[in-house]
Amino acid sequence: MIHGVINVYKEQGFTSHDVVAKLRGIVGQKKIGHTGTLDPDAVGVLPVCLGRATKLCDMLTDKDKVYEAVMLLGVETDTQDTTGQILKSSETDEITEEQVRAAVLDFVGDYNQVPPMYSALKINGKKLYEIAREGKIVERAARRVQIFDIEILSIALPRVTMKVHCSKGTYIRTLCHDIGQKLGCGACMEKLTRTKVSRFEIKDSLTLAQIEVLKKEDRLSEILIPIDQMFANYPSIIVSGEAARLAYNGNGIKDRDVRKDENILDEAYVRVYDDVEDFIGVYQYHEKEREYRIRKMFYIKEEK
Repeated sequence: MIHGVINVYKEQGFTSHDVVAKLRGIVGQKKIGHTGTLDPDAVGVLPVCLGRATKLCDMLTDKDKVYEAVMLLGVETDTQDTTGQILKSSETDEITEEQVRAAVLDFVGDYNQVPPMYSALKINGKKLYEIAREGKIVERAARRVQIFDIEILSIALPRVTMKVHCSKGTYIRTLCHDIGQKLGCGACMEKLTRTKVSRFEIKDSLTLAQIEVLKKEDRLSEILIPIDQMFANYPSIIVSGEAARLAYNGNGIKDRDVRKDENILDEAYVRVYDDVEDFIGVYQYHEKEREYRIRKMFYIKEEK
């Protein structure tokens, strides 16, 4: 089985589920998961986890992301993007670039965002988009999101191209809609590209076709990021003998039983390896007890 992460470029028309299904066929294994959905019309970075790396999916979903979006002013739709039905059209002739800049940048920081009806969020066990397709609208609780930064790349009214660095759970469609409400003319999203998720950047992403070629040439290892490298910023420690056996089972290990190249600070996360350099998992150091405790296990004993 293949274990690691691949930086996939999701193309237009594919759902995130489609990407996983196609990649299963390319690499020949079922244990694959993606790290956060992209709308079918959106393109860009979609890290996909294989094998034991599927344990990383929730961790990568939590990471902040960077998008490039084109916002269309003067148009409101039921989906908050240009794929939906137009609900309202407004003139934008009176709106100035200065007003647009002020409105856009006003969203930098924390704000309460109401998730769109056309989303995969569930209410009472049913996805919102399923309810929306029935012609219904239900109350949705606002969620606190963070917009770390917005860079306006260009303004050619009624279109505004911007780069958005935001927290997990932020809907760029809804951000466009909310900016339009602030301007009083309405707006929707015309185009979306996800350019970065955690360490994964669009310049390094590969299409499914490119990945398939590499698999056929037996060169998949060239693009596969090993699980432990996702934690490269953590210091590493090595265990052997009884300490390794404890670690294999997720038990705590004492500081006196590890080999390390640097002092480990209280509550610091570390990468734990055995003496043949197999990655076991991520542990956290507790100075008071002088002990490391499991945070995320990646070792599978049956494979030994």
